[in-house]
Amino acid sequence: MTKTRKIIAGAIVILALIIATCYWQIRQFAASPLTINQETLFTLPAGTGRVALEAQLVEQKIVPPTLWFGALLKLEPELAKFKAGTYRLSKAMTVREMLELLASGKEAQFPIRFVEGTRLQEWLAQLRAAPYLKHTLEDDQFTTLAQALQLGSTDGVEGWFYPDTYLYTANTSDIALLKRAHQRMVTLVDSIWQEKMDDLPYKTQNDLVTMASIIEKETAVNDERSKVASVFINRLRLGMRLQTDPTVIYGMGDKYNGSLTRADLETPTAYNTYVISGLPPGPIAMPGKASLDAAAHPLKTNYLYFVADGKGGHTFTTNLASHNRAVQVYRQALKEKNEQ
Repeated sequence: MTKTRKIIAGAIVILALIIATCYWQIRQFAASPLTINQETLFTLPAGTGRVALEAQLVEQKIVPPTLWFGALLKLEPELAKFKAGTYRLSKAMTVREMLELLASGKEAQFPIRFVEGTRLQEWLAQLRAAPYLKHTLEDDQFTTLAQALQLGSTDGVEGWFYPDTYLYTANTSDIALLKRAHQRMVTLVDSIWQEKMDDLPYKTQNDLVTMASIIEKETAVNDERSKVASVFINRLRLGMRLQTDPTVIYGMGDKYNGSLTRADLETPTAYNTYVISGLPPGPIAMPGKASLDAAAHPLKTNYLYFVADGKGGHTFTTNLASHNRAVQVYRQALKEKNEQ
């Protein structure tokens, strides 16, 4: 072998070693963990290129400065097809896994929990505080929300959003979330309305939802919901006023300070069922499915009254004398509990 050929062969060997070393370094870098010590949310803006992505990752101390990031994207171009969005990065994630996640478009999801028995105003406050949510509502007025949802009136606002945990991605709008919750409630109510008991004193689906919202506020015990429903249905049929405290509280709005007085019970509002006859004009909270089912399928009883029993449930009675005795039992139990 001539000297020239030996030099060329040696150069080829050295080049091959360099290439192999670089390849090994790239593979090592791809398999290395991210330089974060806790779960991190990373937002990739639209239109970000390879160089800008690397700069952003280095700036946020997610990956270290290195020669191998750009080389990895050139070696495996499928990893360079990243998509804009907000992603959840874990501390155990490797560089390759991160790039695969960015290429998958599987953005981080954020939960928001709308609880049964709470009011729409409370839901709107939650939405205002929710992270990564796009806020489009100008204010929390029911008329504004009704217009945004194209409901035509505010009649389908309070009570007409299904309580549940909803997941959303960054930049989802508040209206989009509320539309999901509203459509779920509309679909559920329509189904329950079709299968409700005959001869119930409801003229519209809104009456059913109104009754369910009262049940939701009166008891959290599943086994009691249909009993509570029976009390109110019996009262409606007899022309008795419902006389339920939660409707008074709702009608008071911001004036409610945590306790009800006799004057509060006697002060007329559109929702004060100690003063008005029949159902209030609309729901007073967001009912869950159990309360909607109870409103549609109340037990057949003679109960006209109920009062807390001091043990988390209620005592149901058929006449005023028995009810008054149950009230005294409750007050005594409450007194003994406060003295402990």
